[in-house]
Amino acid sequence: MKLATRSLLAALALAATASFAVAAPATWKIDGSHTTVGFEVRHFFSMVHGVFHDVEGSIVFDEADPAAIKIQATVKVASVDTGNQKRDGHLQSADFFNAEKDSTLSFKSTKVAKVSKGKYKITGDLTMRGVTKSVVFDADFLGSSDVSVGGQSWGAKAGFAATTTVNRKDFGINWNKALDNGGVMVDDMVKIELNIEADKAQAQ
Repeated sequence: MKLATRSLLAALALAATASFAVAAPATWKIDGSHTTVGFEVRHFFSMVHGVFHDVEGSIVFDEADPAAIKIQATVKVASVDTGNQKRDGHLQSADFFNAEKDSTLSFKSTKVAKVSKGKYKITGDLTMRGVTKSVVFDADFLGSSDVSVGGQSWGAKAGFAATTTVNRKDFGINWNKALDNGGVMVDDMVKIELNIEADKAQAQ
């Protein structure tokens, strides 16, 4: 009886350990070559779209425990691309991002709340032009798995997407031009869209 009891306790301990291992948070490194950090803002009567090509960061993700989720990322202002070199140069100037003084934009999460399966509200500190403000992203976990193509392993991959809208004036980005018939050239509200592919970090 004692042997059976010990065996049962050992089995329960092993099961608990295995369960804990499955539930442990996983760290994912953002794959900059397959990630899009995009934005859009109204210019006159249409929307101008742009992206930042140089992005890096990490996501600690635990589907079972939103409180364990942590995100940090940075992008280089010099990598901005709206499809127009003159406009890209203007965006890097002191009128907008002031890249010479503040060369990066950054985000660091401070709170994560689960809304429904695969959907989250991510609160964090967004820094642009040296100004930090709290923002909330609507985020989606798109899935994760080991990936292989044609028998060749690509390792473990994960996908995430998120959006938010910010007022650029909150970050000291105030440049504008008044239109003769009323209104302004550039809207204050800017939509930020993230589409992230990430690789599972190797255990240290």
